Amino acid sequence: MAGEGVAAVGQAPQRDSRPPEVAPLFEAPGVLTPKGRFVLEPSYQFGYSSSNRVVLVGYTIIPALLIGLVDVREVKRNTMTAALAGRYGLTPRTELEVRIPYVYRSDSTVSREIFTGSAVDNVFSTSGRGVGDAELALRHQLNAGGPDRAYYVAGLRLKSRTGRDPFEVVTDCVQRCVGPNATGTGLPLDLPTGSGFYGLQPSLTWLYPSDPAVLFGSVSYLHNFQRSGVRRMVRNGEFEDLGTLKPGAVFGFNFGMGLALNEKTTLSLGYSHDSIGRTRQNGLPVPGSVRTQLGTLLMGFSYRYSDKRSLNVSVGAGLTRDTPDVTLSVRFPMSF
Repeated sequence: MAGEGVAAVGQAPQRDSRPPEVAPLFEAPGVLTPKGRFVLEPSYQFGYSSSNRVVLVGYTIIPALLIGLVDVREVKRNTMTAALAGRYGLTPRTELEVRIPYVYRSDSTVSREIFTGSAVDNVFSTSGRGVGDAELALRHQLNAGGPDRAYYVAGLRLKSRTGRDPFEVVTDCVQRCVGPNATGTGLPLDLPTGSGFYGLQPSLTWLYPSDPAVLFGSVSYLHNFQRSGVRRMVRNGEFEDLGTLKPGAVFGFNFGMGLALNEKTTLSLGYSHDSIGRTRQNGLPVPGSVRTQLGTLLMGFSYRYSDKRSLNVSVGAGLTRDTPDVTLSVRFPMSF
């Protein structure tokens, strides 16, 4: 009688239809959870970004001559997210995931008005913490794959509104922040921890084994649902009506390569890009809003302590103006 885990004489061993493991760089894992198994994954992510912008307030008399104020503003942002994700294998090719984040954010804004005889910097600092937007995801492996054959994984992610949204925090304005008689900085006194909108994101991920490397990538589309009757909270307990808002859709893609250094350690390099559409208010594009491009270069490694424990670390560097300067992610998936 053949022992457990040993193929019978004359019988070929069963081929594993699951894709090979790589050091994860992106949110969605590349390898699905086996049927009946549960994976608990605590994670931590830190992001830092800084930007300078020049706001011209006034009117032009002739080209290159401005009458008014120039506000040079420097913004520094720190974001820390601790999350707990749970994944369960429903079938050999399907898994369900729930993710709950806890977010801490801090912003510091430095500005100076010139042409006013003042050379004093104005500093506006604020922060916020709390539960972020919880997520529910379903992923299914479409084919068996194999040597010189790609694996394809389809996914669907639902983003909730459990976090404190931007319209629930007090904004530094009196009565209104835009239009006639607008006063104040327009900055939030407390930072939100959620987006304020529901979102649905289908995606398609592929992995292609090419010994000794694994090539991978994905495409996704995030649809943000519009929200009606939105009001912004300003000082003195008053509200400013904003009507119907709809954030722009997000088209994303990423690609990379994973390389096994030994039986326990893998290294990955990749690139991620998101294109964010313009926000619309009452059916019209918000003045001043433009399509935003976010590009990030990523490097990560994974160390497997055992068949049930591993450590994943990744570092990202922003390549476009609106992307965070640096991001650091640490994950510790545990299988049960």
